[in-house]
Amino acid sequence: MGISFNHTIIAAKDREASAQFYIDIAEARGVNSWGPFTNVQLDDGVMLQFAEPPIDFPPQHYAFLVDDDHFDRAYGRIQERGIEHWADPQRTLPGQTNTEHGGRGVYLLDPAGHYIEFITRPYL
Repeated sequence: MGISFNHTIIAAKDREASAQFYIDIAEARGVNSWGPFTNVQLDDGVMLQFAEPPIDFPPQHYAFLVDDDHFDRAYGRIQERGIEHWADPQRTLPGQTNTEHGGRGVYLLDPAGHYIEFITRPYL
């Protein structure tokens, strides 16, 4: 077996709200949770574990590769809910998507302030 990414812990201000955001917007699915974690799983099996650390934390960046149909659904939900979003990571192109790398992309913030990116084509 080669190496593959299995799970990560994402710092959250409200772990339930963050997990629900990924379920609602990214179509992750809720899975069994335990201890200080609220867990969701992506289609490829990667688990995201949300926890509320007792300290302030800097925002991180999480990029998700999705197909065109998934992008359309996610972007539709972003627009329906009035979630602020940008075509660029510098947040200078509000309310837009981009066509970088031969696909489409959008940037937004999750409930904890992490930078989220949905793209339809990988960078490499």
